[in-house]
Order: sequence, then structure tokens, then C-alpha cells
Amino acid sequence: MLKKFYEKVKDFIISEYKFIIFLVVFCTFCLWPVNYYIVIGGGISDIGERVIVEDGYDSNGSFNLSYVSELKGTTLSYLISYVMPHWERVNMNDYKYTDDEDYQDIEFRSELDLLASNSNALYYAYQLADKPCKVTNTDVYVIAIFEGYDNPLQVGDELLKVDGISYSNVSDFQQAIQDVEGSQVEITVLRDAEEVNLECHLYEEEDRKLLGVGLQSVSTYETDPEVKFEFQSNESGPSAGLITTLSIYDQLTEGDLTDGKLIAGTGTIEADGSIGEIGEVEYKLLGAVDGGTDIFLVPDGENYEDCKKMKQEEDLDIQLISVTDIYDAVEKLESLD
Repeated sequence: MLKKFYEKVKDFIISEYKFIIFLVVFCTFCLWPVNYYIVIGGGISDIGERVIVEDGYDSNGSFNLSYVSELKGTTLSYLISYVMPHWERVNMNDYKYTDDEDYQDIEFRSELDLLASNSNALYYAYQLADKPCKVTNTDVYVIAIFEGYDNPLQVGDELLKVDGISYSNVSDFQQAIQDVEGSQVEITVLRDAEEVNLECHLYEEEDRKLLGVGLQSVSTYETDPEVKFEFQSNESGPSAGLITTLSIYDQLTEGDLTDGKLIAGTGTIEADGSIGEIGEVEYKLLGAVDGGTDIFLVPDGENYEDCKKMKQEEDLDIQLISVTDIYDAVEKLESLD
């Protein structure tokens, strides 16, 4: 019986080999990766399901992150994006610091951005609520290797020591580099869960010593009450910072900052409390509208102007509120009718 099946398969391949070759070539062509992300719109998600304050206060409304869906581009999705409304092509090179970077480097920065965003959100929410919040640890990571510099550091390395001495934040690391005598320095990093000592060359430009790398720090806080972050593994980036901060603050305080409304928004929360602009903001606005949002919070400036233009062109039924910093956002929400 197996022999008969084999003969049938063999006869089919011989008779249809041209079609089979065409099918293989066509599928390979369609699925061939291209150097683009394809943004295909998104929606909203209740941030309260991802940011949970112990014994926090409930609200009648909700704060929602507005997200976009991104596909890693293929030839097929790239071509379809030219005919599908609200599909946008984003060149991966826009996310790269150098041509040598790969997808994993971009993803590491995006994941780290989420951690840093949550850290800033925690700090400012507790400051606003006048609740205890104490920094317990700060980790410093290499997030980029700049062109023209030759050192053994890699994206993803956690910096631990400079010439055997530990430092706890970016500014202290940078000052330690300035204090090094000569042009060589030993940098201890954590790489793949192991400590590694690296001999690095120091470059001097405009009276400053440089390693030729970009650094980013992430602080860990001890808070009372505690907060749990439960973001999904496929969620990353800093754009939920504004909404995360507002949600934590609302759960920490009596009253209802949402005023019973469905509120969505986007924007980073920076170390100084300002709200930073983000990319693909129009698609996040469309996602908020599709989710039935009453209010959309958006960083003041170009992001707000882009959303205002989209609202007019698409005749969208949603209230736009521009915000400059976290204090401005809270003040405007508290003053809503």
C-alpha cells in the first residue's frame, strides 16, 4: 500500500513539476523579508489590567493605552500596504543607529524603553499622590554602538564597573570615564548572565572622553503600596508612559480622575515629567476611536497637530486634549466637566 502511495506521489510530481516549482518560487517571493515594518492600525487596552496597585481605588471609567499593530514586513505585506487604507510602511533603518544593527538590537531597546517608562511612571505617580517611593537600584545598559568607534562593548551589555569601581547611574559612569587617566579603561559588564572585563579605548572629542556608545538607565523603586506590572511579552516601547502614570496615580488616590469616561492616550513619560512625542500617532488615534474612547490624550506639539488634522479629515467623534507634562495632564483631567 505504501508503495502505491509513493508511486502516486511520484507521478503527481512528474506531471505537475512546473506548477510545484512555480508555487515554491511564488511563496518564497511573497514571504521574503523586507527591511520594513508594516503598521496596520490597532486599538485600545485597559492599562489597569497591566498596572495593578495593591489595594488601589477603583474608578467608574478607565485609562487605556492606545496601540498600533506592527508586522515584520514581507514582500506580500509590503505590496498590499500600497492599496490598503491606513497601512503604513516604516523603514527599519529609522530604528537603527548604525547599518550593522539587527532586529534583536532594535527589540532590546524597545523592551528597555518599556522598563524605563514604567520606572518613570511609578516615580511621578507616587510624587503626585505624595506616597512613599524610594529608589533601590539603578541598572545602566548599552543601547547603541556608534559608528567610527572601535570597542568590544555590545548592545545589551549591563555596565557594572569602571576600572573595578561600581557606579549606579549614567551620569556617574560618564563622570568616571572623564576621570580616567590615559586612553585605556577596563569596563566590567554583565553579558549573558556572566561578568566580563573588557579593555576599551577612550576617544577624546571637544575635551570629553567617549566610549562611543549610547547608555540608558532603569531604576527600581520600593513603594508603599506595591505596584505590579503585567505587560505581555509582545508589548514594548515607551509610548504608554503617560497613561501608565495616570492609572497608577488614579489607583493611589480617592476620587475618580476618569470621571467615568473611557480615556485613551499616548506619549512617553520622561525623567523630568514631560510628555514626549511618539511615532504613528494618527494610527493610535484611529485605534482609540475604534475602541469607543471618549477622550484621547496626546503630547502637545506636532503629535497634537497631526491628530487634530486627522480628526478633521476623518470627521472623528472624539475629544482631543494636548498635554505638555504629567502635571498638565492631571490638571486638565480634573477640570473636565
